Amino acid sequence: MTADGLPTRFLGQVPDTDPGETAEWIDALDAVIATHGASRAGLLLARLNERARQRGAAVPAAVSTPYINTIATADEAWFPGDADVERRIRRLVRWNAAMMVVRANAHAEGIGGHLSTFASSATLTEVGLNWFFKGKSDGMPGDHVYFQGHAAPGIYARAYLEGRLTDGDLDRFRTEVGGNGPGLSSYPHPRLMPGFWEYPTVSMGLGPINSIYQARFLRYLANRRLDDTQGSRVWCFIGDGEVDEPETLGSISLAAREGLDNLTWVVNCNLQRLDGPVRGNSKIIQELEGIFRGAGWNVIKVIWGSRWDELLARDTDGLLVDRMNTTCDGDFQRYAVSDGGHIRDHFFGPDPRLRAMVDHLGDDDLRTLPRGGHDATKVYAAYHQAVATTGVPTVILAKTVKGWTLGPEVEGRNATHQVKKLSPDQLVALAARLGLDDDLDLDAVAAGATPYLRPAPDTPEMAYLTARRRALDGPLPSRPAALRRPLELPSTSVYAEFDAGSGTKAVPTTAAFTRLLRNLMRDPAFGARVVPIVPDEARTFGMDALFREFRIYAPGGQRYEPVDHDLLLSYVEDTDGQILEEGITEAGATASWTAAATAHATRGVPMVPFFTFYSMFGFQRVGDLLWAAADARARGFLVGATAGRTTLPGEGLQHNDGHSHLLASVVPTCRAYDPSFAYELAALVRHGLATMYPPDGSDGADDFWYLTVYNEPWVMPGRPDGVTDADIVAGLYRFAAPPEVPDPVATATVLFSGPAHAAAVAARDALAEHHGVAVDLWSAPGWKQLREDGIDTERHNRLGAPGGRRTPLVGRLLADGHGPVVAVSDYLTAVPDQISRFIPAHRRWDSLGTDGFGRSDDRGALRRFFEVDAAHLEVAVLAALAADGDVPGSRVTAAMERLGVNAGSLPPRLR
Repeated sequence: MTADGLPTRFLGQVPDTDPGETAEWIDALDAVIATHGASRAGLLLARLNERARQRGAAVPAAVSTPYINTIATADEAWFPGDADVERRIRRLVRWNAAMMVVRANAHAEGIGGHLSTFASSATLTEVGLNWFFKGKSDGMPGDHVYFQGHAAPGIYARAYLEGRLTDGDLDRFRTEVGGNGPGLSSYPHPRLMPGFWEYPTVSMGLGPINSIYQARFLRYLANRRLDDTQGSRVWCFIGDGEVDEPETLGSISLAAREGLDNLTWVVNCNLQRLDGPVRGNSKIIQELEGIFRGAGWNVIKVIWGSRWDELLARDTDGLLVDRMNTTCDGDFQRYAVSDGGHIRDHFFGPDPRLRAMVDHLGDDDLRTLPRGGHDATKVYAAYHQAVATTGVPTVILAKTVKGWTLGPEVEGRNATHQVKKLSPDQLVALAARLGLDDDLDLDAVAAGATPYLRPAPDTPEMAYLTARRRALDGPLPSRPAALRRPLELPSTSVYAEFDAGSGTKAVPTTAAFTRLLRNLMRDPAFGARVVPIVPDEARTFGMDALFREFRIYAPGGQRYEPVDHDLLLSYVEDTDGQILEEGITEAGATASWTAAATAHATRGVPMVPFFTFYSMFGFQRVGDLLWAAADARARGFLVGATAGRTTLPGEGLQHNDGHSHLLASVVPTCRAYDPSFAYELAALVRHGLATMYPPDGSDGADDFWYLTVYNEPWVMPGRPDGVTDADIVAGLYRFAAPPEVPDPVATATVLFSGPAHAAAVAARDALAEHHGVAVDLWSAPGWKQLREDGIDTERHNRLGAPGGRRTPLVGRLLADGHGPVVAVSDYLTAVPDQISRFIPAHRRWDSLGTDGFGRSDDRGALRRFFEVDAAHLEVAVLAALAADGDVPGSRVTAAMERLGVNAGSLPPRLR
């Protein structure tokens, strides 16, 4: 292997036309290393590479550069601001951020909050807010800024200086329930503070991936001529420890591949995660540089502050750069908490020539040599270059100290992240460090006072702060309130065909959904707002029929002729394509869906995304992203295709979904449905659209809808007479009255959803024929909605709310029936059991479900295995009737013998 990890056999495949000359070059390199060191050799090689590229020689770009700033001092953009005033503003923001957390924890022990993340990133944030991040006061969406979640106190403190928040607001940090008025949320939560926060970011890794797909969605909107997004840029602040979350780096190649030069990441490299160093034995900045440069990003390292420039200029032999290159992060963290003498002895001291370089500096000078992320001029230069870069996204790797300015007992320590309080002595020291002695009564602070500071509006710093934000179109973060491009709902003709049923033709609900989606996309007024999203399973779901008509989005168009170009269902890409085919990435597709589903709030341009995914890999795989989408006020549709535990034969344990509806039930704003028939699906989509975007133009509900569809074909019935959209959306309606049974011995009710309707119909007919039992059938597409209605009703009754006592919808609808109620679905029994306690008291409840791991087999065998087939449903109804005394127990035994139901077998979940 070569030093850079390349296998030497690769070089052996390239013919050497002049081995003697090659040997001379190698000998010269060896001599440079022996005489001047590896750093000098590295510099020479870098210069040679640069020259080779200039002359057209095909030399791969290096993925790692020396451990110094990317932008040379001579190349830095001129900083146009007043450095002293901006430093004063940062100090005020730092102080107020600390006071807010300290006061909150004094008021309520253990309420939490974070001091150190913002302390390390204050300069990174403030430079952006003063010079780069565009607001929204001009009626345009401005920039999309993903602030680091744990830095929220600093964002509140900035808003306080701007007059957007009051002392009372800051005192209600993390007291959103018990205080007087709404409090400040712990982290960026748009659902809790919809006029303030834009993007939830504190669940590690979700902000980064969402920012990539947000930037890509801006290009999608522009290329489809739905919105002018040229004036908007996406900025995302990330912690260096956060990059270990797979979502953070998992999609960075997309950003480079699609040339998202409207995207800038700022990685706050304070070298610490929650418990200790991010990379104690190596260098996280160098590691990230290699990853991002290899992925095609523009990388800007901001490692050293301006006071290092003079030392680096004197480093004619490369000794200092070599020391920087060879020192690991664990040592740099030690130096961050060490005195100047230790730094002199251990960083500069091993080499007397290096030590002599800092003889003119005192120990305090060495201790306070700044990292680049705390130097506003260095940060400004990096941001300026990022904005000017075209063709590729930019990542800024800024080196900082966690807890910077918070004092020697806090900054740079392994336990820094957990610090929530500062003692009076520490506060006095903080005031001195920030130069706020004249602004504060230090005696009062020493006695325990924790005052906020906000200078008068006419002071230089306040006038400066106000002027800078005015120049950038208003404060951030904020969400635009104006609806810039209203949405017109589709014509009712889009849905008409589904109420009629499919005649004698068997079709899967997946196909019905694809047909409905096509109808929606064809609607002249509405169709352009539909955003179909699929993670590389379109053909599985029968959506390939949409490829040629609506085309797949590709910013560069299609530069090849596909192998199936002559087929009706060929793979067609285009710059203004409508379909987002994301490849094999459920996380990426979910982030794409989130960008579209929140466009109504982030851009004032309502879009309607339909994210269709393999249901097993939906909520289970990306549940955290969907929770964040709910926080961000997402509106749209999630379609769990090839759903169910028994409807996807041959796939087996990991592909059979029997629990997505249970997972969906925990998201408060997710309206989950398991429709059996095409008319139900159409009714749900129609009602969902009207709920999210009311036709009267009023603000809609920040809900999203999860619909499961199946690849198993069956004949779609027409909508029963008298069944309304409201009945379907409510979650339960009578599908069929009991058959004519002369002198029935008993009656019962069966509830079903999804593909379980077939077993319900077969069991009903068998019970009538063999046992004289009359069974009515009820479709229950909305188990979650029924549960929520039930618990809301119980609360109403428990609290004695106005209007008198109520009965849950399930209880009202089933009150007139007699006999047991048995529910069946293709999901865990816990799904229908959500409504069991709302059944009328005079009726017994039982449920059948698919508890256990999935299996591979045909559908009939799977349903027999999971005991949700017609035979087990027939037995379940008879057993419930026997328990009520309506039929003898011998009838149950006889039925089991006839049907081959084995009482001695293990439950499916144990097999």
